[in-house]
This record gives sequence, C-alpha cells and structure tokens, in this order.
Amino acid sequence: MHLLWLLSAAAATIVSAGPVKPAPAPAWTPDSTAGTDKLAAVGLLKLAASQYSSGAPGTCNIRTAAQRREWNTLSPKEKKAYISAVQCLQSKPSQIGSAAPGAKNRYDDFVAIHIQQTLSIHGTGNFLSWHRYFTWAYEQALRNECGYTGYQPYLNWGKLASNPRAAPVFDGSDTSMSGDGAYREHPPAVIFAAATPPLTLPPGNGGDCITNGPFKDYQVNLGPLSPVLPYAPANPSPDGLGYNPRCIRRDISSAASTSNLYDQNSTTLINNNQDILSFQNTMQGDFPNGFIGVHTAGHFLVGGDPGGDLFASPGDPYFFLHHGQIDRTWWIWQNQDLATREKALAGTLTLFNNPPSRDTALTDAIDLGVLAKTVTIGDVMSTTKGPLCYIYV
Repeated sequence: MHLLWLLSAAAATIVSAGPVKPAPAPAWTPDSTAGTDKLAAVGLLKLAASQYSSGAPGTCNIRTAAQRREWNTLSPKEKKAYISAVQCLQSKPSQIGSAAPGAKNRYDDFVAIHIQQTLSIHGTGNFLSWHRYFTWAYEQALRNECGYTGYQPYLNWGKLASNPRAAPVFDGSDTSMSGDGAYREHPPAVIFAAATPPLTLPPGNGGDCITNGPFKDYQVNLGPLSPVLPYAPANPSPDGLGYNPRCIRRDISSAASTSNLYDQNSTTLINNNQDILSFQNTMQGDFPNGFIGVHTAGHFLVGGDPGGDLFASPGDPYFFLHHGQIDRTWWIWQNQDLATREKALAGTLTLFNNPPSRDTALTDAIDLGVLAKTVTIGDVMSTTKGPLCYIYV
C-alpha cells in the first residue's frame, strides 16, 4: 500500500514538474535536456521505492518534500519573488562581525564563509556535501529572513548551452538574473596556469559591469582573491575579506557552455562514473589534461568578477542557481543506486590533497558559522533525511 502511494506520488510529481506554458513566439528555444530529465525521473521512482522498502515513509518523503524547480519553469511572478528575496538578503545587515570586516550585508556573510573555507571545500571529499548544505542554508535565509515562500531554483545548463546570452535567465529583464557585462577588452580566462599550455577560455563579448536587470546596481564588497580579470579592483586585505565595493562584472561564455554544458555532458557524467571518486573528480574537471568539467564550466558560464573567482564566486547571485544544478546532478547520480551511493564518500580534507591530509569521514563537521548550525557530512548525504527535506522536479 505504501509503495503504491509513494510510486503514484512520484509519478504525479514527474507529471506536475513539466514546464509552464511558454510565451507566444519565444525568441529563445531551449536545448533538449531529455537525457538528464529521464535519469531524474527514474531516480525519483527509485527514491520512492527506497523510502517504502525501509519501512514507513517517514515525515519527509517525496510527497511532503519541498520541490526545487528549474529556473525556466518558474512564472514571471515566481522569478520576481525569488529576485526580491535575494535583494532583501543583500539589504539586511551582516552578522559575521570582525571575521570579515568588508562584509556589509547578510548576503556578504555567505560570500565570506565561502572565501574562508575555499581551500578545504574544493577538490576535497566534502565538496558535494558542503555545497549542498551551503545552498540549503541560503535557501533557508531567503525563506526565514526575507519571507520567500518558494524554494531554491536551479538552472539546468543543458537548456542554454548552445546560446547562453539569449537565455531568459540572462536577458536583462526584470525577471532575469541580469545579463552580460558591457564589452571591455580582456585576455582569456586562465583556468589552470600549471598546464602546458595553460588551460584557458577565450574572452567573450562582455568583461565589464552588467548594465541591465535587477542586479545592475548591486555592489559586490568582498574579494577578489583569484581574479580572472586583470583590472578587477584588488582587495585591500590579503585574505579577500576587506571592503572592496565594485560592480558585478560578467563575461558570458559560449566557449564554456558549448564545450562542457550540453545535456549529453551531464548524462555522460552520471552514466559513466560508477563510484563517487570518479564522479566528483570528473564533475570538477581534470585540469592537467585540459578537461574543465561541468562545475568549472558552469562558473565560467558567467565568469568575470566575482563569478570567475574560485574564492568569491558566490558574490554573483547566479552562483546559487548553478550550485542548485550541481546538487541536482549529484542527487540524480545518488538515486540511480541508493544502496551504494547515498553514503558514498571519497577524497581528503585539502584541495587536491595539498598538503597531504586524511580521508574525509561522514562524521566530519560542516561548520557554516553564522549561516546555519553545524552538522556532519553524514547528516546531509540525503536530501530527504536529517535537516534536509527536498527533491528536484
């Protein structure tokens, strides 16, 4: 009985998750994401079956869980509500204090925590779990501190891979996350200087301040620490946490999207990597061998400053749509074989194990300071257990 209930709920969720009716004669046509959509649907059914087989479905199950939706399926009203909540967070006072003297608002607190922990949350065993909890904490701040009634949307890169500058999320309207930066001559973005030759992306048609949309007047305060634009104003503090007010600069990159962000790139990532180490390493890229991967390509979809800075990238509000999709991709991968993948963990505590460190453990803490209470990695390996209760539709 429970299984039929859960399976029917899963089927209803899949059906209800279809895109909203498009506007007449759209100027932009999304690329197909049929491959990952099918994997997501199959995974959701497997998640429902797993919840039944473990006994009672519990208080968090696929029927009661929050539903995170793709940006392009949100109505204009829903997009505006999300944007308004982000702007609300950007207007509230910082809570981090002297730990980040350049932080002037609550949004800056998220940027500061990411800057402080960057070298222990990338190329590490906690990369996926840390960013899952970080994105959830951001969602909770939007809801609990700014009255947002929705949930964190994600941006499925595959929909816009062929023509990102024309996508609604970047069209510069009041329902967008603002558009590209104004053109300014700039060199290629260096992804990995130690490669021979250095791994780079060619410059796009932007490079300077964004000029339209809801965030055109937003002031970035923290970073950069690892700038890709040579004219990005330097931070007065060597740790990147000093006060450094400036505009958001973007350089939307079709080179990043067409080489790494088509739906086939994601389906290959999910289908061809059977263990967590190969999955997360492929997702994050193999820079010495010239492979950027969906994680880095997704960041350099907007690039610029702070979006192209490994440390300060959350300073561009696009970050959380991107990491929603990173988390969704992991969620899809986990759901294909929950028995072996839900708790799968590999990697060490330091960036590319430099300096050498021990293996990451499920009992290791995720400490987000003023953003959320401390949890363990094991607490957030499932999106429907522990403090989390959401699914992707």
